Amino acid sequence: MTTTGEDHVPARGGPWWWDRRRGAVLDVSLGAVSALECAAEGVPFARDAGVPLAVGVVFGLLAGSVLVVRRKWPIAVVLVAIAVTPAEMGFLMGVVGLYTLAASELPRRIIGSLAGMSLLGTLIVTFVRLRQDMARDGVDLGDWFLPFASIATSLGLTAPPLLLGLYVGQRRRLMESLRERADSLERELQLLAERAEERAQWARGEERTRIAREMHDVVAHRVSLMVVHAAALQAVARKDPEKAVKNAALVGDMGRQALTELREMLGVLRSGGEGARAERASVPLAAVGVAAAAAASRAAEDGESPDGPCLSELDELIGQSEAAGMVVDLSVEGEVRVYAAEVESTAFRVVQEALTNVHKHAAGAKTYVRLAHRVSEIAMQVENEPPPEAAASARLPSGGNGLVGMKERVAALGGVFVSGPTDAGGFRVSAVIPAS
Repeated sequence: MTTTGEDHVPARGGPWWWDRRRGAVLDVSLGAVSALECAAEGVPFARDAGVPLAVGVVFGLLAGSVLVVRRKWPIAVVLVAIAVTPAEMGFLMGVVGLYTLAASELPRRIIGSLAGMSLLGTLIVTFVRLRQDMARDGVDLGDWFLPFASIATSLGLTAPPLLLGLYVGQRRRLMESLRERADSLERELQLLAERAEERAQWARGEERTRIAREMHDVVAHRVSLMVVHAAALQAVARKDPEKAVKNAALVGDMGRQALTELREMLGVLRSGGEGARAERASVPLAAVGVAAAAAASRAAEDGESPDGPCLSELDELIGQSEAAGMVVDLSVEGEVRVYAAEVESTAFRVVQEALTNVHKHAAGAKTYVRLAHRVSEIAMQVENEPPPEAAASARLPSGGNGLVGMKERVAALGGVFVSGPTDAGGFRVSAVIPAS
């Protein structure tokens, strides 16, 4: 992973202000060479100045060793190099100091000022020394030679290290900027990946909830009817064999229908590959989508709606409840029309679950199913009277998820769901779903 800023700063492995031992060794070596150079140049300086040679050598050693701190204090190195220029010493210190100064993060005005001072100092010293040497040796090369040689020498000693330092510093800043951009991009990609994973987990949770709700609606309704018919079969088996046979056939039909619908829903959860099933690996989202599409295609080939039940099957649903002994009164208001698949499926499941609850908790109670087709919505209401006291209880278990599932279905489409007991002792389920 690319890192920048504080994370990108390398581990400090060198002494004092150096980040690396290699940098410390390089600066100390340059300082030693510069000190030796200045010490050697201090000998003629001491002779010209009329001071002891030891003083000139010590002065050169001290001046040249300043190059050791070039990374920490580049301004000080350049100022010392400018100061010793009249003594004609510090050639290496001046070149390396200008390079370090130009490559640093200091403002350009400071770099330009110090570079100009160094250029001017070198120009003056070179001009004076050349004129003295030419006068002593009696050489006359013309009036143009002295300024030209002075300017060329000063530019030669100042411009190359200055330009090279500016280039290296700019390139270093560019690389640092690229690292920061790369690091920022990688952090953004990592954040996007984490968000995508969160969305994928949320989508998987929503899909599991939807499948669980769908399985509950299908299995609870079919099995409830099967239990009711089985109880009726047990009651009339000896008294009315023909009715017992009819009830047994109904139980078989209900079981087959429940198995068919359950098998179609479970097909969505299969990965679709023998190898994946053998390894028992987790089902990826893509495999779920492929399996769901395949299940929908099979359902379409069989003449069934891949989007779930629709309102046209409501008569068959009520007929199954009536066959189980429930008295159901169906009333439809408004002009019957076709809605979106999810709207019709949700409306059908609400009525189905409400009838299932009547079978569970109010066996034998008369039930009223009202369906209203309005301009921009469809409304449904299932209300049952209090069950008769003599009614036999099928003792059907309840997990308490039916009403929750209905409310979730309706709310997902932007509708309103209300349920609760009536003043007469019955129970009422009402829902209003937008038509689009």
